[in-house]
Amino acid sequence: MKGPTPEQVRDGRVAAGLTHAAAAALVHANIRSWQKWEAGERDMHPAFWELFCLKTAKAKPVKG
Repeated sequence: MKGPTPEQVRDGRVAAGLTHAAAAALVHANIRSWQKWEAGERDMHPAFWELFCLKTAKAKPVKG
């Protein structure tokens, strides 16, 4: 399974109406990790993305 793009991470967070801190807390990560995922400085592991999608039901998992 492939992880999301930085744009998908940002768009998913915005669609869910969450701040960086709230989105990070939702998947048990720290805020700096979330910021790096959105900035494209680090790839988000697919497991974090899947958890985010399940908890928010706002974003779609990445197929691939």
